[in-house]
Amino acid sequence: MKSENKEKLWTKDFIMLSSVSFFMSMVFFLLMVTIAVYSVETFHASTGEAGIASGIFIIGVLIGRLYIGRKYSDYNTKLILVISGIAVVASIFLYFIEWNLSFLFLTRLIHGITFGVVANTLATIIAVVLPPSRKGEGIGYFTMSMTLATAIGPFIGVLMSKNGNHFAIFFLCLILGMISLVFIVLSNVPSLRVKKMPGNQKLNYTQFVEPKAIPISIVVMGISFCYGSVLSFINLYASVVNLVEAASFFFLVYALAILFSRPITGKIVDAKGANYVMYPCIVLLAVGMFVLSIANTSFLLLLAAGLIGIGYGNIQSTALAVAVKTAPPKQIGLATSTYYIGMDAAIGFSPAILGLIIPFLGFQNMYLTLTFFVIFMAFFYYFVYGRNESRILVPINKSVTAR
Repeated sequence: MKSENKEKLWTKDFIMLSSVSFFMSMVFFLLMVTIAVYSVETFHASTGEAGIASGIFIIGVLIGRLYIGRKYSDYNTKLILVISGIAVVASIFLYFIEWNLSFLFLTRLIHGITFGVVANTLATIIAVVLPPSRKGEGIGYFTMSMTLATAIGPFIGVLMSKNGNHFAIFFLCLILGMISLVFIVLSNVPSLRVKKMPGNQKLNYTQFVEPKAIPISIVVMGISFCYGSVLSFINLYASVVNLVEAASFFFLVYALAILFSRPITGKIVDAKGANYVMYPCIVLLAVGMFVLSIANTSFLLLLAAGLIGIGYGNIQSTALAVAVKTAPPKQIGLATSTYYIGMDAAIGFSPAILGLIIPFLGFQNMYLTLTFFVIFMAFFYYFVYGRNESRILVPINKSVTAR
């Protein structure tokens, strides 16, 4: 009975911090689908400027993650989370100021930086406090908060933007931000500070990224590059193949697929290892991309959504568990930052890169090409991690358990 208490997963703090992740991500995705329309209607922005207003947020997120990853050992973690939470709420207030387009760009950049700090800090804290034997399962549940936000946020955003009431959208974001701040203040957060060795340390890349997390982060970057094509172009593609109505349910099916599969895959990761989830899910993602490339009916489009949800959604959480487990205990914060930097960069830049390719290939050939790229990433995963998993993880799990 005593060991069961030690392995408890659903604690008050886990639930509150996961809720913060959900509400903050809701704000992120809600604004991602509405800010371009807002910039056009309010500031008469061009299509390119509207794209900048939407995408500059991702640049801010990357800046925030790069900066905060090396600061957990220097400052009190609860203080970082509270201050960054306040900064997120303050940045949401800026949306109410209708000054000019440049000010909106600045607001989006600041919001992105503060969100990046909060999101990275939350993931790091969760990775530290989870019981070692249930780390994969716990990370799966935690990252599900963002998954649900990817479905609910855009749905609410599109619904509210139909009436053109942008004030109501910003007000809802403000409420969600303030609820998140209350949860942050009420939660217990462990300190990640470590005693520094005397002497001057030269600035090098290891202060910004965790080397042991780089291989799996490159895998996630490649996989996320493919998913970025779905996130950014699914509505345009649906209009080309006359499946606009079905596309409105795409991310709902995507989220449901993850919701039902993550509890199972998380337990498999803890019991059997990441390979038992990564290989099947990479195959499912490849099949999903292929089905998307030939989708000419609503059934095929939504089938692709389910396959991509099970595939990419579980690769996402499993790879994070790998990044955390392969890093030394004191470097978990930096490992988390390294993982998310790869994922965010891929999702952020893939629309710009693929947008140049689409006029030559078309949507269907683009998705077909990305199918083969996903398969290539399966081989890449095998060489950088999969073939060595048992040798890499056994000693690390023991050291984490001892801690």
